[in-house]
Amino acid sequence: MTKASSSTIKPEEATHFGALAADWWDPRGPSAMLHRLNPVRLGYIRAAIDLHFHCDSSLLKPLAGKRALDVGCGAGLLCEPLARLGAGVTGLDAAPENIAAARAHAEPQGLNIDYRHEAIEHFAGRGFDLVTSLEVIEHVDDPQGFVDGLAGTMADDGLMIISTPNRTALSNLMLVELAELTGRIPRGTHHHEQFITPDEMEKMLSEAGLEVINTSGISYNLASGFTLSDNLALNYLITVVKA
Repeated sequence: MTKASSSTIKPEEATHFGALAADWWDPRGPSAMLHRLNPVRLGYIRAAIDLHFHCDSSLLKPLAGKRALDVGCGAGLLCEPLARLGAGVTGLDAAPENIAAARAHAEPQGLNIDYRHEAIEHFAGRGFDLVTSLEVIEHVDDPQGFVDGLAGTMADDGLMIISTPNRTALSNLMLVELAELTGRIPRGTHHHEQFITPDEMEKMLSEAGLEVINTSGISYNLASGFTLSDNLALNYLITVVKA
């Protein structure tokens, strides 16, 4: 790791998630919750893309000719759908094991995704049309520095999507205590004190010269699983542009 990367990346977090790399794509494995969450996140992202870039929802490749950056990409659960939507995709992750797993999964599908084990600070000024970072900021060492880094990668007319758990009693119960007790996520994945409230997130984004234009909650129940919701208590997605 370079000095720049150490400003936001927690080495122990990179080690934790790198240990999960081999089973990242197993929908019944340690990343099962992300697999269940992904369709909801993708639906939200697609709607934001269509609105921001004035695309028809029937277009198969609304990101054709555009460049997307996914920060904290893991083994590529979001990068691959973004590539199928037509984007030239770059994926960054702090764990080299995740980058290796991502490349191995994308290659036989003919997906040309540029996976990098590099820090976001190295990508300032690249002017990406779409920047995403889902369930990542709660794992970094310097959240404001991380947000500043995200902002520095965006094109002036770019779009950013972030998701993260809210810091509430419900998120502690569902995403830490019950999730780890029942084995739905590996122990040590979440630390409730690192969760970020929407108000805290909006303040950090504002200080980075960004503006929140939409916030949507993600709720969970046994009958329907994860769904978009007006309730932000568990987890939330935000759409961001340059102010």
